[in-house]
Amino acid sequence: MVLPLVDEDKPKCYLCHEGFEDIEELRKHQQSVHKEIFDFRKKAKRESAPGDVTVF
Repeated sequence: MVLPLVDEDKPKCYLCHEGFEDIEELRKHQQSVHKEIFDFRKKAKRESAPGDVTVF
């Protein structure tokens, strides 16, 4: 899909592809409409996989 040049500077929700005027409106949208997805991602346990090598 090709976006028109007019919309290139506006943030867009990557879940529902709705465009917003500024980043604050996008943040409010994601915290209200997609709240369950972002809550799940915050609670997800993140750790290295078995066999991962850490380089210092």
